[in-house]
Amino acid sequence: MFLSLVSALVIATQTPPPAQDVGVISTAPGVDVVEAERFREAVAYANPMPRGAPESDYPLVAWCEALVNGHVALGETLTNGDPLDLDIIRLGKLEASDFRAALIAAEPRQTAASRAAAAAAAAEASARWTSLVGQEEAVRSQAFGLFFGLPGRCEHAARRIREHITTPPATPADVGLE
Repeated sequence: MFLSLVSALVIATQTPPPAQDVGVISTAPGVDVVEAERFREAVAYANPMPRGAPESDYPLVAWCEALVNGHVALGETLTNGDPLDLDIIRLGKLEASDFRAALIAAEPRQTAASRAAAAAAAAEASARWTSLVGQEEAVRSQAFGLFFGLPGRCEHAARRIREHITTPPATPADVGLE
């Protein structure tokens, strides 16, 4: 017993070795982060957009933000307190916040026409949820659960407007897909 206590004391008083900065930890060794992002962006911009989605990045981000905010608002009307629903609402708020930050950062660089297109796109996307808010809870819950998310292009468009990227996005041919 005495030996165990002494051993524990010796271990507890030893100074651990200094932490080493190992840099970026890659979960896919050999994959360049910039190239991976460029690849995902090329795929996102190559895929067709849903009907009614704007083609230009700034109005698209406003449309995406409004869809997410509408989905969150609909979820907040549900009374079941389902943990998965609550997590989806939490994540939706984070995503909407990211879109809002991108829109704010890019707004000074937008033309009046672009800002008007963004406002119209956001109003159209918001209207998709408005009719559901007054429905029975079962209908609201089903609509909340059936929302399939956003086009992948939303996150890339938000990054592009936030960072003031004006070059065209990579194409599938640029990243070796064609």
